[in-house]
Amino acid sequence: MSTIRRAAVLGSPIAHSLSPVLHRAAYAELGLSHWSYDRFDVDEAGLPGFVEGLDASWAGLSLTMPLKRAIIPLLDSVSATASSVEAVNTVVFTEDGRRVGDNTDIPGMVAALRERGVEKTESAAVLGAGATASSALAALSEICTGPVTAYVRSRERGDEMRGWGERLGVDVRIADWADAQQALHAPLVIATTPAGTTDALTGAVPATPGTLFDVLYEPWPTGLAAAWSARSGAVVGGLDLLVHQAVLQVEQMTGCSPAPLAAMRQAGEAALATR
Repeated sequence: MSTIRRAAVLGSPIAHSLSPVLHRAAYAELGLSHWSYDRFDVDEAGLPGFVEGLDASWAGLSLTMPLKRAIIPLLDSVSATASSVEAVNTVVFTEDGRRVGDNTDIPGMVAALRERGVEKTESAAVLGAGATASSALAALSEICTGPVTAYVRSRERGDEMRGWGERLGVDVRIADWADAQQALHAPLVIATTPAGTTDALTGAVPATPGTLFDVLYEPWPTGLAAAWSARSGAVVGGLDLLVHQAVLQVEQMTGCSPAPLAAMRQAGEAALATR
């Protein structure tokens, strides 16, 4: 009989998370009947106690907000990718009991773009300046050969993005959110803002847009993504990112590669359709 193996996603709030749907679909496709994947509502105060209470059956954890930085002091090692943005979304428990942190959001972004044919870009625009925007800059450090313009609402946010750019080796230029319509003319636009934030930009989509990467997946399509598609622009969505980063998590936690991308995406689409 196979040894029971456990994994889960932690965060607060967590009820909306699609991670259980994606990981369970992967386990089913891979024949991992002895694996389970759950979700737990855990905040920063409760995280140390939760992690300390895990037994040897645990293979890994997925972390979402607000835990991606809070988990770092509890780990034995952190990958260079995760260190570059000070955010861990993946923890793997090794056979010798070590806790290893990684960030699959960044390679997940790169993989999602590659799937849509975007391997390199001469420049890019980022809408927003939160945690996802720093991951976007890290992804752009691998594929963007020129400047990245970040459209932000405050000087403080601009300074943060400029600092991330210096750390990641990206030529970041700061622009005011009031000029965000100009962002839509970039060959690659990455929207990292909350739902509804970019709705006012839908009328400014150019006649022949480049590629839009909108990290939201619910509601979908966003107004901007719909307007972009209407003008035959390429669109990468939040579900694409979610699936690609989950594929990497499944591979790290289970040791099975490749993880079943198509089955995981299909499960995610089905779950969203019922909401």
